[in-house]
Amino acid sequence: MPIQAPGRLARAGSLYRDGMHVDLQWHYHDLHKLLYAFEGAIEVESTRGRNLVPRQLAAWIPAGVPHCTSIHGIRWVSVFFTTGMLTDNERRVRTVMVSPLMREMMREAMRWPVDGPDSPLRTAFFDTTAMLCGEWITREADLFLPTSTDPRVARVLDYTARRMDLKLEDICQHAGMSVRSLRRHLKAETGMTWEVFRHRSRLLQAISLLGETDEPVGEIAARCGFESPSAFAKVFRAEMGETPRDYRSRVSDSGPSH
Repeated sequence: MPIQAPGRLARAGSLYRDGMHVDLQWHYHDLHKLLYAFEGAIEVESTRGRNLVPRQLAAWIPAGVPHCTSIHGIRWVSVFFTTGMLTDNERRVRTVMVSPLMREMMREAMRWPVDGPDSPLRTAFFDTTAMLCGEWITREADLFLPTSTDPRVARVLDYTARRMDLKLEDICQHAGMSVRSLRRHLKAETGMTWEVFRHRSRLLQAISLLGETDEPVGEIAARCGFESPSAFAKVFRAEMGETPRDYRSRVSDSGPSH
């Protein structure tokens, strides 16, 4: 697997882009990276699987962790920290919840690009942000979707994510596997049951639709395969800590302030 290291960067700083299309091949960074989209969604793939990062969540990418990133035509900012500024013992890509404070700190970080000069204010700001980031990255959103090198399992995962209205028996027929065989191979390859994978896929699609469309919550619930709006609201609150309507209201003002 090819890994490319970026050029030498500052101790801490930001990189902001608007409308750029990015499909980066496998690479790693010398610095920790917090990646946030002001709109749309980002996909970060690591050797463990895919982290889908919809609007108003962020991707945490530790230094030295191989990954590839897909970003298309949206506004986004990356905030970088040297490894000595905070410790991440887990060393894995994560999708993390974004609080109002975290969002404003990432916006403020845009004042100091990674290639800009150091100053006492810049140093104090990023030292403080790094300490807060150590807490932020523990607030993980369970929006990780595993991948598989087994062609049959990969086909099951892809078809499930695209056709969330289908039942397990339909997926098995498409993949040419028995229910028992599918469950055994899926668990061995991903550590996840088919029901959990489908649940996460549905939730991810719903989060994206809440942030990017004006569709009524009930229509989104039905479109994503939930039995009822109340069932959707219950699942959403359990995973995201707020109702679908509260989430939509919170993310409605997400543009950068600079």
